[in-house]
Parts: sequence; structure tokens; C-alpha cells
Amino acid sequence: MRIAVINRDRCQPRKCSKECEYFCPPVRTGDETIIFEDGKPLITENLCVGCGICVRKCPFGAITITNLPEELEHPVHRYGQNGFALYGLPIPVTGKVTGLLGPNGIGKSTAVSILSGLLKPNLGRGATWEAVLEQFSGSAMGDYLTRVAEKGVKTAIKPQYVDRIPKSYRGPVRGLLEKTDERGALKDLVSTLGLGALLDREIATLSGGELQRVAIVATAARDADFYFFDEISPYLDIHQRINAARTLQGLAQDRAVMVVEHDLALLDLLAETVHLVFGTAGAYGVITRPKGVRVGINQYLRGNLPEENVRIRGEAIVFEVRAPRAEKDVPVLVEYDTFTRKYPSFKLQIEPGVIRSGEVVGILGPNGIGKSTYIKILAGLEEPSSGRIDMKLKVSYKPQYLKADSEVTVQGMLRGVARDFDSSYYQSELLKPMGLEPLLDQPLLELSGGELQRVAIVACLSRDADLYLLDEPSAHLDVEQRMLAARVMRRFAESTETSVLVVDHDIYLIDLLSERLIVFEGQPGSSGEAHPPQEMREGMNRFLKGIGITFRRDEDTRRPRVNKPGSRLDRGQREQGEYYYVLES
Repeated sequence: MRIAVINRDRCQPRKCSKECEYFCPPVRTGDETIIFEDGKPLITENLCVGCGICVRKCPFGAITITNLPEELEHPVHRYGQNGFALYGLPIPVTGKVTGLLGPNGIGKSTAVSILSGLLKPNLGRGATWEAVLEQFSGSAMGDYLTRVAEKGVKTAIKPQYVDRIPKSYRGPVRGLLEKTDERGALKDLVSTLGLGALLDREIATLSGGELQRVAIVATAARDADFYFFDEISPYLDIHQRINAARTLQGLAQDRAVMVVEHDLALLDLLAETVHLVFGTAGAYGVITRPKGVRVGINQYLRGNLPEENVRIRGEAIVFEVRAPRAEKDVPVLVEYDTFTRKYPSFKLQIEPGVIRSGEVVGILGPNGIGKSTYIKILAGLEEPSSGRIDMKLKVSYKPQYLKADSEVTVQGMLRGVARDFDSSYYQSELLKPMGLEPLLDQPLLELSGGELQRVAIVACLSRDADLYLLDEPSAHLDVEQRMLAARVMRRFAESTETSVLVVDHDIYLIDLLSERLIVFEGQPGSSGEAHPPQEMREGMNRFLKGIGITFRRDEDTRRPRVNKPGSRLDRGQREQGEYYYVLES
């Protein structure tokens, strides 16, 4: 089976070149492959031979031609002719947390809209509810959709982009949360996620992490049959992520909870089963049957799904078995002595440290501990209160919170900061792996959060600098994009012999890209202390001991996995003082 998808937002027939007009003329009728409707092209799929000419000729990258297995002949939903198609649905299970794992733009939101009753599935042909229920009759999904059709399912949904909450609500946190407290559980939820001190704060004054916790509590406080959480990890530190996971697990005792999450360590801890989602972003998505969470994540990392007989990635994502890396005999880029930064209610102390040329240094620590302040001091945006840091270096900085406030296109912005935009190196090492080629003509204001994040990472690495500072580059990126970003940053540091410092809370990202770690400790919101850069093993043991959790390595993929508190592995590793690098037996 072959499907043809045209991205209506990208298609601009009035601006087509003459060469393209040969394939997309102003009017075609009859049984030609390409016809026009309302000024936009349509491709007749039963006549399309898949030659790919229209795909190559379209100057806007708006056309996708994809061959599908015969098993995927009938989609669950399709957005009209030549629109995105979704195959399969995840199954909400009462008493369990079910995970959805897959790239952005591949149908997860469409699936949730169907499960929550906001979107009626059309089976790709404008089907009625009777036809839909007949197709799914005799299955658990059929029973669930029957309840949806009869308006018998109440849902609560946490949105992905929590930074939009202040645009829809103004007032104190307490007012928002009290409106959602339909189960009388608000007090316990506020305590678990540490929101007590924020209740009288205005929503507009909250940070990203505070907004994330407010959104989780507001969703969990509702009385619903089906709860959907679209990414709970962005802007939260590891301790907060674990508390959020426990909140969702408690909620799932007698209800159905589904979560999209790109932090694999968190998803592994949180969910019991997982549906993998694969396909082509913007064209089609396929949702697999449920898998055990360990098996599902491992298959996703390998890029091969045996039950579906599908390879979703050309190469596996590989984690190192031995964390400590041999110290390089390379020159020192910057060396600094002790310095501090004081505020009326917070003090940050930085211990002496050395950053070498050509290395990637990860930065870990709780929120509110001074990590972003440290980065800003290195970037020259803030001055230390005592001590000196005399860096005669060019520095490039990507902030934690991104805001597009210009009509300039992605290409226009990158050309303004890059010296070698048209070089083969720039195209192959930055633009292509970060997936920015289709976005080059898009205005920054029209980008999604994940797209804007990828542009910001590339823009930071495009500047001529000796030291590159990136604050939370994983926010809003899916698993594939995080792994590619880690590879790009690592290769960039090695090939240019410059140094990269990365603040992030995704353990997998830090493990993949870092050679050394800077660990922050202290009292969040009151005082913070930054230790000198340490080798990975030493740094991770210090960090994980401080937050009271242990990790093991999966025996198949060598990826980090959280140990259950009090388990045999957890107790044994604590006794050995090995919180991160003991392999699963």
C-alpha cells in the first residue's frame, strides 16, 4: 500500500518555480496523478507509482510518498485526502500506568484526542461510530471506544507546553488548583510535589519547573476515568521527576493513566507497559501493541521491533559499559579559583576547577541550586560577588528558556551567526543530523517548542567561540532528537577542539555525551556549592548518593535503570558505594 501526504502548511503553489509547475500545474483534471483542490495539490494515491519525482521537485519539502505494509491498509484516523494517517491505538488500562514512546509529530496527540472523545476516528474514510465500533468489536479497545461514543469516559489531560499556562490563566496558584480539586486530594498532591510555598504566588511569576509541577497537580486533582500526561519531565530535576512518577503511580491504583515521556529512565520507573510509536513525522504513525516497559525500551533503543518485523532506525543507540573515560593529555582551556555569587536570599559558591579543550562537561544538581547562575557567570552575563573568573575566551550561550520574538526565518537567523553556513561540514554535521533542513524557510515564531530548541542548539554551536554553554538542551526534544543532539555536541567538541558545558536533568543524555561532571549540592533556593569537574564515575556517585537513589545497567543495552528503593540491588550498591555503574546480573 502507498500513501501520499502533503503538508498543507508548507505547500505554497503560487511560489512554485516553473520546473515545479510541470508537476503541479495550476489545473489538472481527469485521472492524472496530481490534481488541484482549493488552490492546493492533491495526489491520487491509487494512481501514484511512487517514482518520487514530485517529492524531489517540490521546493518546500511538502510532499511525502511512503510505502506501507499491507497490514496497515486501514488507518484508525486520517486527516482527509493526502493528510496524516494514524494506524493503531494505545489501550488505557485501569490500575496501570501505560507509556507512549516515539518521536514528535507521529500521532500521539491524535491518539489521545480519540481516546478522550475529542476526535471521532474516521477509519480513513469518514466512517460513522457504528462502523468504528464494528471494526473494534470483541476487543478491549472496542469496549473502551463504546464508552467514548456514549460519552461515558471523563478525561483529564496535562498539556505538553506548560509555559503557555500563564496566557490562559491569571491569578494565584491557589485559585487555579482549587478549581481543579474534584477528588479532595489537593492537599496531598501539593505536599508530594512541594508546591506549598507557591500557593499564593502569581502564575505569571513561576519558573518552568514550578509551572510543570502545578500542571501535574491540576491534572491529577481532577476526578476522571482516564488521565493523560504529555511529558512530565521538562524543567524538573531528578528528585522532582521521581516524586511526579510516584504521584502518577498512586493515581493509577484505580484509574487508567497514560503518559508520553522522553526521559527513558523516568519512563522505565513510571510505566508497567509501553506502546511504541513509529513512522514518518507529519506523514503517518503506527502504534504497536503493548509491551513490557523494559522490553519495549530496549527494542526502541536497538531500533528493531521483532514482533512487528520492522526496523525503525538504521543503527542502535549504544551506551558505554564502562563509565570512566581515560584522561586526555590536552591543554587546559580555562582554570578558575573560588568565587561566589550572592543574592538577598541565595548564595552560590564555586570551588576551583579546570575545563580542558575538546571535552564535554555535564552539569547536574537540583533545581534552584545555582546551575544556571554558574553558566551565566561563565557567559559573562553576571559578575561574581567575590573572587574573579578572568576568561579571555569567546563564549556562546544557549539559555534555559527560549522565546522567539522575530519574524526572521530559521535560515536567516542561522546565516546571521554562522561563518560557514554553506559548507559541507555545517550541512552534514549540524543541519542534517538535527533535522533542520525542512525548517529553514519557517519563521521562528511558527516553530514548536521542540523545533525551537533544535534551532537554538545549532545556533549556539554555529557561533565562533572557544566555550559553548547549553542550559537544558533536552527540553521538548523526543528520544531520537536527544540522542542525536548528544552525538552532535560530542562530535562538535572533538572536531573543533572546543569545550562544551551542558546543564541537563536527563541521565541518558548526560551519560551519552559527558566526559566529566560538575555536581551541585546545597539547599535549593538558599545556598548552592559547585564542586570541581570530576570523572564520570566519581561525579555520578556523588550526585546519586546526594539524592538517595541508585542505578544499575541493563544487561542487554547497558542503559541506566533506576533501582527500586530497598531492593537487593539497591542495598548492595549502597553498601559498595557504587550508585551508578554496577551491571545488571
